[in-house]
Amino acid sequence: MLDYLLNALVTLFVTIDPIGLAPIFVGLTRGMTSGQRRQTAVRATLTAIAILYAFALVGEGLLNFLGISLAAFRIAGGLLLFWIGFEMVFERRDQRKLANATRAIEEEQQHDPTDVHHLAVFPLAIPLMAGPGAISATILISASAPSTIGLLGLLVIIAMLIGCCLLVFLLAGPLDRMLGNTGRIVLTRLLGVLLSALAVQFVADGVTAIARAAIGS
Repeated sequence: MLDYLLNALVTLFVTIDPIGLAPIFVGLTRGMTSGQRRQTAVRATLTAIAILYAFALVGEGLLNFLGISLAAFRIAGGLLLFWIGFEMVFERRDQRKLANATRAIEEEQQHDPTDVHHLAVFPLAIPLMAGPGAISATILISASAPSTIGLLGLLVIIAMLIGCCLLVFLLAGPLDRMLGNTGRIVLTRLLGVLLSALAVQFVADGVTAIARAAIGS
């Protein structure tokens, strides 16, 4: 149980990357008042936790309904997480996030620059917090929960990490200045290597499960 919860914590922390969201949040909410920033942060985190909770609770059932085996999803999800880790190591993920953020700012400028509702959902909640990587990881981890208690532990971990995102948003300015450019680069690359290793393990587990099923049949 402890190994399961630790694996869930590390995988989702690296995938969601709360600290890496700080500079993006600062850029997206530039021009807002402190009250509007708080409202945006709260709405974004509530939206993200609702999405991840939904996939944690019904994700495996959805796969069964679509006829997708858990082993196949492990391989696909592992490859997706590996790509995210690869981007983190070679600094491509930050570039993609900044491109998404820039595009969102341009879209906001065509409407109300302080439209809290729109900005909180896209791109903060989706895809920056509850993106494909986080959703895939959530489904994979929830499907391998050893018991109901393990699943409840996963929900608590999701709440904790999204709570970290909220805290980072509220402290985004000071946190970004404290880390500096060098600190962000070092942290991102270390987390990228760790996520890549976890992704390879997901793929290996999926391949092993398919091989055993083929031998058994």
